[in-house]
Amino acid sequence: MRGFWRALRNTPYAFQLVWAASRRAALASAGLTVIAALLPAAQAWTGKLIIDAILIAIDQGMDAVIGLRFVAPYLALEFGLLLISSVTGQVRSLFDRILQTQLTNHVNSLIIRKAIGLDLRFFEDPVFYDTLQNARRQADTSALSIVNSTLQMAQQTITLVSLVILLVRFNPWLAVICFVSAIPSFLSQSHYAERAFRAVTRRAPEARLLNYLEMLLTGIESVKEIKLFGLGEPLLGRYRELFTRFYLEDRAIAQRRTIAGLGWGLLSTFAYYGSYAWIVLRTVAGLITLGDMTMYLVIFRQSQSSVRSFLDSLNRLYESNLFLDNLVDFLQLQPLLVTCANPRPAPEPIRQGIEFRHVSFRYPGCETDVLRDINLHIHVGERIALVGLNGAGKTTLVKLLTRLYDPTEGQVLLDGVDLREYDLTSLHQRFGVIFQDFVRYQFTVRENIGFGQVDALGDPDRIAGAADCGGAGPLIRSLPQGYDTMLGRRWEKGQELSGGQWQKIALARAFMRKAEVMVLDEPTSALDAQAEYDVFQRFGQLMKGRIAVLISHRFSTVRMADRIVVLSDGKVIELGSHAELMQLDGAYARLFNLQAQGYR
Repeated sequence: MRGFWRALRNTPYAFQLVWAASRRAALASAGLTVIAALLPAAQAWTGKLIIDAILIAIDQGMDAVIGLRFVAPYLALEFGLLLISSVTGQVRSLFDRILQTQLTNHVNSLIIRKAIGLDLRFFEDPVFYDTLQNARRQADTSALSIVNSTLQMAQQTITLVSLVILLVRFNPWLAVICFVSAIPSFLSQSHYAERAFRAVTRRAPEARLLNYLEMLLTGIESVKEIKLFGLGEPLLGRYRELFTRFYLEDRAIAQRRTIAGLGWGLLSTFAYYGSYAWIVLRTVAGLITLGDMTMYLVIFRQSQSSVRSFLDSLNRLYESNLFLDNLVDFLQLQPLLVTCANPRPAPEPIRQGIEFRHVSFRYPGCETDVLRDINLHIHVGERIALVGLNGAGKTTLVKLLTRLYDPTEGQVLLDGVDLREYDLTSLHQRFGVIFQDFVRYQFTVRENIGFGQVDALGDPDRIAGAADCGGAGPLIRSLPQGYDTMLGRRWEKGQELSGGQWQKIALARAFMRKAEVMVLDEPTSALDAQAEYDVFQRFGQLMKGRIAVLISHRFSTVRMADRIVVLSDGKVIELGSHAELMQLDGAYARLFNLQAQGYR
């Protein structure tokens, strides 16, 4: 029971969410709850008045017309109460639907805003995605369910108080029997609700796998390989196997919950009919009137129903609090990249360059350093190329340079100041980056390029200039709606591009930002030789006086850099110009000659 009450700690937060989503709808629901709570007692009392009035009319020998006039006010009162009940129910349903929509938007916005404020390391951790999936699951419905359950409990409490006042006048023990008979069923339902929640939470990684399999089997990105490799049925089999395992576990819990509910429900039924028989005997003995008997039977039935509803609402409140725990846990995540108390704006222009000073780095959860004791100074106006086999640490170096991560040891300095002392937003504004796994936004060409500097999205000249710099100008002019052409197959009339064409759009997006430091990670891997040459001719002209960092496996591109950094096992093993490294006849010369042989 201590665990049960402790689980209700999220209830105030649920009210905060609902209040923030729609104050008007929340207030309306609360007001209508009070009205609905008073109706059962009023209806039961009105029923007694009608029956007693009918008996009086019969005893006094009234004819039909006079008798109807005598009973009519009570009938009108009952009709009015039924009308109020119907209107109240419909209006409450309307406000619930409005509140659900607004609450879904509010909660999803909270989750997304929290996600975009977290560091890159969260998104490279599988456990984070389990937390995110659990936060998304039923968070909005759980918050509304908590509020509705609490309001229903308040409604049932008001109803019970009004009914018990009438019931105690007859016999206090009926009120005790009514309440006690509902407790075992409530405890049983709470137990199985927790088991169901634990099962769903435990399965978060497998649930992500289920979603991933569905995406593979139905997404345009994977359909070609799925068909050509004959993966459809094998992956579908894996999907069905996982789904069946979930289904069997859920069914087992549901079956036990149903059997327990039926068993304990019989106790309430026996309590009701035992009390029913006793009230009938009291009526036959002439101790109460027929109207009293009708009222007390209605009151006892309503009281028993209200107690069950109260405990059911308490059970739903408990279950919903368990699910809301996931949202609370997610929203409590904090970024790990800490900015100092009084951050300074990043320099513009950069004057001294960038320095890696004894930098080592290992990813969270790993025991091996990806970078080890890196010392490198990149001067303003210099073009640097990073070369090395896959896994040498090139992209990791870029992540540290752009402060997507902080070094495990050492410092990355910009104009002699540690990156951690700069305001992170202004720091990121100094960088223009295109990664090898760049995003293919399923939006218009204009937006795909303009996202490189989103506050200049309304500047068509700047977008066109960036497109020309990235070599995408001729491509865009050949598209049906030019810059307003929708890209990708996700939308109707969307224009799909080849890998090289997408890469030109991504390059244009990088050039959209007039950055002090331009970082290109495998920027021309999908371009032909002529397009690659044109891009780097323009790139060299555009980056005069600024810093350029290039990662590429194409040595025809790399040799255009002022200095080449050769990485191996996380260390800088060679540094110099193309001519200097070829004369050194080391790792770079060996890799260059291996690639050159392929063109002979």
